[in-house]
Amino acid sequence: MGVTGFRGRVVALAVLIATAVVAVLVVVSHVLLSRVTDADANALAHTRAEAVAANVAVRGGRVVLVESGNEALDTVAWVYADGHLVDGIVPDSVLDRVEVLAGSGQSQTTTVGRYLLHAQPVRLEGHRVVAVVRVDLTPYETSEQRSLAMALMLGGVSILLAGVVAYLMVGRALRVVHDMAALADDWGDHAPGRRFDLGVPRDEFGELGRTLDRLLDRIDKALADERRLTDEIAHELRTPLTALRGEAQLAQLSGHHVAPESVLTEVDRLNTAITTILGAARTRIDGGTRCDLGAAARQAIAGRSIELAIPADVDVAVPTGLVVAVLSPLLENGLRHARSRVWVTARIQPQDIVIDVLDDGPGFDPAEVDRVFEAGVTSGNGHGLGLAVVRRLAASAGVAVRAIADGHGRVEVTFPTPEAIA
Repeated sequence: MGVTGFRGRVVALAVLIATAVVAVLVVVSHVLLSRVTDADANALAHTRAEAVAANVAVRGGRVVLVESGNEALDTVAWVYADGHLVDGIVPDSVLDRVEVLAGSGQSQTTTVGRYLLHAQPVRLEGHRVVAVVRVDLTPYETSEQRSLAMALMLGGVSILLAGVVAYLMVGRALRVVHDMAALADDWGDHAPGRRFDLGVPRDEFGELGRTLDRLLDRIDKALADERRLTDEIAHELRTPLTALRGEAQLAQLSGHHVAPESVLTEVDRLNTAITTILGAARTRIDGGTRCDLGAAARQAIAGRSIELAIPADVDVAVPTGLVVAVLSPLLENGLRHARSRVWVTARIQPQDIVIDVLDDGPGFDPAEVDRVFEAGVTSGNGHGLGLAVVRRLAASAGVAVRAIADGHGRVEVTFPTPEAIA
C-alpha cells in the first residue's frame, strides 16, 4: 500500500508538471501563431491595397481603376474618389464600415466579423482618393484552430508518456530498493556478516546500500551485545549460586546445618543482582528522575572502611538504586586491590558530577585500560566481568564510566545533573 501510494504520488506529480509545461507551451505557441497570422493578414491587406492604388488613374477628368475587369477583385477592393465609390461592389455587411474608412482619408486597419478591412489613401492631384481592401480571415482562423488542436493532441500524448515513463521508472527504482531491503532483512536474520560493500556512493542506491550496511553493522553489534549480556548475567548469578552450593555441600559432608547468615547473604546478593539487571533493562531516565548522590554513595559503602568526600545536597538525574548498583562493584574492586586505603571524591561541573573511586593499589595496566570494561576481558590484577556489568548499567542511564591508568586504582564515573536532562 505504501509503495503503491508513493508510486502514485510520484506519477501524479510527474503528470501535473507535464500538464503545466504543456499548457504553457500550448498557450505560448498559440499566441505566437496568432501574431504571425495577424501579421500575414495585415501584410496581405497592405499588398492588395498597394496593388489597387497602383492601378488608379485620372482619365477625362475622372478617377478610374485601370484593369478593372477582374470581378473577383471588385468584391475585395473598392476605390472611393471625392467621397464617391468609383470602382467595386461593396457588400451590405461591411458597407457602413467601408464608407467610414473611405471618408477618413487616412491609412487605417480594422476588423469586422471575419474580415480585415484596410484603407490606404492614393495621391492624385486635385482628387481625394482612398482604396479600401478586404481580407478574409477564415483561412487564418482555421489554421490557428488546427494548430491549437494539434498542439493539444501532442500535449495530451506527452502528458500520457510522462505518466507512463514515471510509472515505469519509479517502479524500477522501487524494485531495486525492495530487493536491497529484502536482502538486508535476510542477512540480518541468517547472515549478519554479509554486506553490500558498494564502495563510495555514486547515486541514491549507493547511499541506500551504505545505510543498509550500517544498519546490518548495528544489528551485528546488537547480537554481540546480547551474547555479552547473557555472559554477564550468567556470571553474576553463578557466583552467589556457587557459594550457596558450596555451603550446602560443606554442611552435607560435615553433617551440620547450613549457617542461615551465609545463606541469606548469598540469597540477598543473588536477588540484588537480578533486581539490578532487570531494573537497568527497564530504566527510562527523564527530567523528573533524581536522587541525593551523597546518600546513595553512603548506601553503596554500607559500613565498609571507605573514605567519602561528597558535598551535601548534590543531586544527580539517576535513580538511587542505579547509583548504588554502579558504585558498589567499583568499591568492591577497589577494596580487593587496595593496599590500605579506598576513598571516593566528587567534582561538580556545570552539566554533570564526576565521582572518582580511588585506591592505593597497583591500578590498571595502561595497555588494558580501554578494555577492562569489556565482557570476558580480565587483566592480570583480576578486573573482569563485574566491571562489564557496571558499564552496561551505567550506559542504560546515560552515565559514563572509564578506568584511568595513573599508577593507582582510579575509576571515573560521570553522572548527569537534573538540569542537563531537563
